[in-house]
Amino acid sequence: MNVLIIGSGGRESAFAHAIKKSNLLTTLFVAPGNGGTAKIAENVNLQENDFEGISHFCKQNKIELILIGPEVPLVDGIRDFLEKDIELKDLLIIGPGKIGAQLEGSKAFSKEFMLNYKIPTAAYKTFNELNINESDVFLESLSPPYVLKADGPAAGKGVLIIDNLIEAKKELREMILDKKFGESSSQVVIEEFLSGTEVSMFVLTDGESYVILPEAKDYKRIGNNDTGPNTGGMGAVSPVYFADKNFTDKVIQQIINPTIKGLKNENISYKGFIFFGLINCEGNPKVIEYNCRMGDPETEAVLPRIKSDFLKLLINCGTSNLRETVLDIDNRTSLTVVLASGGYPAAFEKGYPISGVENVEHSLIFEAGTKTDNKLTTTNGGRVMALTSLATDINQAREKIYHDIEKINYTKKYFRTDIGEDLII
Repeated sequence: MNVLIIGSGGRESAFAHAIKKSNLLTTLFVAPGNGGTAKIAENVNLQENDFEGISHFCKQNKIELILIGPEVPLVDGIRDFLEKDIELKDLLIIGPGKIGAQLEGSKAFSKEFMLNYKIPTAAYKTFNELNINESDVFLESLSPPYVLKADGPAAGKGVLIIDNLIEAKKELREMILDKKFGESSSQVVIEEFLSGTEVSMFVLTDGESYVILPEAKDYKRIGNNDTGPNTGGMGAVSPVYFADKNFTDKVIQQIINPTIKGLKNENISYKGFIFFGLINCEGNPKVIEYNCRMGDPETEAVLPRIKSDFLKLLINCGTSNLRETVLDIDNRTSLTVVLASGGYPAAFEKGYPISGVENVEHSLIFEAGTKTDNKLTTTNGGRVMALTSLATDINQAREKIYHDIEKINYTKKYFRTDIGEDLII
């Protein structure tokens, strides 16, 4: 089978590593890919929003399955575009259509969806230019901290958690009126703050049935002890100790099943991943957000625990055969740490040579913001690469991964040193 992955980050590197193991694979392409995917697949010079180019490539190269990694092409309707082409009628597309992707693409859509199907989540209200003057009253009715979410996708950075009421009012106006996050924040959801520990759960669904993937906890803040601004993600751990059978059963009954049923009731055809960003409120799960794709860097922690043929799993999704699918999961702890460029998530420099990767002993390497030219790999993004170690417990995984991180060198290398510490029992 010829497979095309859309995307260029660490998530797509993890997808490529998993698919490459399958005996069902003939040729693997990644568009546009990165320095890491170039080493195990064929990178294609196509951007994720070039729907015409992607369609043409699929036809020219007899692509049989396409896996869309990032949210933007899904929200923009890549599935709908490809499905309109009669020459691609047999193409298996892993990723929802434009309407289904609104679970992530519009916070207002997803909150209304949860309200309609009685899915537990935080109290909220939505504001834009027309009703922005009413926002002060709603903010004043809440207890700090205040949660402001850009309605549209903002690469994981469109959520602000603010302790001060005056600052929250100021930031809301900057988001809506000054377009702090572009058009994504022309509408903003204000939520009550939920206190607890976060966990990400994932399903792959064919619209009728689903399989649950291993859960993970990610670390969004740039600094140790969850300090500083939000990033795309600085690390992840899987499994998460409190996500036991009792907690998971609640998630299935109160959140996953109503979500799948709701999509069917709304006549939304959905084939792909659903990411449930949850918070554990004294043993009870509530939804913080949906994503219409796998998370990054959670994918780099989750996929190494899946021992089953990942490509076969995707095929079963695309052909609506997930009902009989059972995953074989590695019960070891998977821990992921992201190496970033100094200055990220603000301004950072690119083009620094990376050395020492060949000396890594105990970790998988998923490159993200890298570029390889004439066998020289250089930094090419804010999050440069993710390392993942598997071990019997978090302590051993941390020891292995931080040992390996010291062997990788580039100018202004930055990483968090506390990934997983809060989950040590």
